[in-house]
Amino acid sequence: MSMGGGRRGSRVSGGDIAAQRAANAEAPRIPNLLPRIAELFRPHRRPLAITIALVLVSAALSVIPPLLTQQAFDRGLFPPEGTPNVPVLLQLVTGMLVLWLVSAGIGIGQTYLTATVGNSVMAQLRVRLFAHLQSMELGFFTRTKTGIIQSRLQNDVGGVAGVLSNTVSSVIGNTVTVIAAFIAMLILSWQLTVVAVVLLPLLVVAQRRVGQVRARIATKTQESLSDMTAITQEALSVSGILLAKSFYRQQSEVERYERENDTQRGLQVQLSMSGQWFFATVNVFLSVIPAVVYLVAAWLIQMDVAVTAGTIVAFTTVQARLTYPLMGLMRVALDLQTSGALFARIFEYLDLVPSITEHADARDPEPAHRGRIRFDDVVFRYPDAPADSAPTLDRVSFEVHPGQFVAFVGPSGAGKTTISYLVPRLHEVTSGTVEVGGVDVRQLRQQSLIESIGVVSQETYLFHATIAENLRYAKPGATDAELEAACRAASIHDTIAGFPDRYDTVVGERGYRLSGGEKQRVAIARVLLKDPPVLILDEATSALDSVSERVVQAALDTASRGRTTIAI
Repeated sequence: MSMGGGRRGSRVSGGDIAAQRAANAEAPRIPNLLPRIAELFRPHRRPLAITIALVLVSAALSVIPPLLTQQAFDRGLFPPEGTPNVPVLLQLVTGMLVLWLVSAGIGIGQTYLTATVGNSVMAQLRVRLFAHLQSMELGFFTRTKTGIIQSRLQNDVGGVAGVLSNTVSSVIGNTVTVIAAFIAMLILSWQLTVVAVVLLPLLVVAQRRVGQVRARIATKTQESLSDMTAITQEALSVSGILLAKSFYRQQSEVERYERENDTQRGLQVQLSMSGQWFFATVNVFLSVIPAVVYLVAAWLIQMDVAVTAGTIVAFTTVQARLTYPLMGLMRVALDLQTSGALFARIFEYLDLVPSITEHADARDPEPAHRGRIRFDDVVFRYPDAPADSAPTLDRVSFEVHPGQFVAFVGPSGAGKTTISYLVPRLHEVTSGTVEVGGVDVRQLRQQSLIESIGVVSQETYLFHATIAENLRYAKPGATDAELEAACRAASIHDTIAGFPDRYDTVVGERGYRLSGGEKQRVAIARVLLKDPPVLILDEATSALDSVSERVVQAALDTASRGRTTIAI
């Protein structure tokens, strides 16, 4: 057998980031994303339907007050008989007040429902993305910066929150308002309506162009934000701080963050300013229309076209009410194109296909072969290794019988750790077969496979939680007595008993409040609590001092009794 060229993963290089940015430079096509975005709302059909109904009612009510205003002028203030009609005025004013109160109540209910639906969709999207990432193979995480992954979950999903909360109600409400107002304007005067809307198609064309520009800038902005998150995660972790202080590189880390922050600042300014000329033009256009309407109305009166003062006031009132919904629709269109960049990044991760999946007919290990491990002519090459490089493992074959202790020795990079990855199927073999419990690991249920294997590695990972919580990660329902028994077997109970909070002691980020030997023994206790038939020791004592190594080695000797053990 041949073993060589082992690697534990690779960092995402600056070139990789540049290539990723170039690939995302093209603005995503919103029509292609709309069906997938709409699918997110499917579980919330009922509250969404109620919201739409409220929006329709609110939009319909919004065009009635101008019509009442017309009646107030033509029948109340300036009736044909010449004397103001006070009873009619009181009726019309009362109607306006009732409409405003009803509209206010509908608005409150609509706001509550849209906020509830939008935030529910966002929360479910974030959980769905997190769950999908949990299914990805180990290689994905060794190739991708943690900060970049975190940015997709936090910044990208958070960035679409406003769109998810407001888009549906805004589009429907504003569209209905525009249509209703347009009909009301036609009823009042078709001639004035033509004057008011003649230039709108040009604004639509300009809006599409602005949206494409904003989408490209938004993509670059999110990429830069991902890099900032990655820098923050690396530099402000305990390991990152220790590294920076050990080499006195704090200032260089600040400068690295500052450079990316300057990039982010510039992109945010571009994003804020893009389209401002467009909205300024729209505002000017909508502000000038009433003056043009007055001029055209005067001309129509001179031409003996029947246009009353009430009609002119009502028409300009309706037209003024068009300003907000028209601007709203244009802003939503721009927001959709901008958020398309975020949705594209989210769906990009959701569309990732795990390379390691469970077969439909997967089964459990054979009880008669519990603890048996067998490699048969295994060849393995890391997915991102050069095509012409030698495989990390080349035609490796061996068998470990139940309860047997086997040690792999060799130089660093020989592929020993790779074996520890292949047994629990953290990586897929290039060719050959790995068997656990007499069954090819590709045919095993993943839960059964993982439950039958315990790993104690050189890089012990503890959560920022109590000792008890870290131990129960292996067995959530474990009793206090079971925790103590596992810790006694790992030679760590007496140490824990000496802490003021005992098993409720918080270990700190990655367990840094404990010594290296203490962390390792807590990790051993955690594996013992799991009670697996197979134990893999991946250089479990290589980073310890001689005293800690002896204590941990004694705990490992106890842990390996009666178990199939592979030591590296």
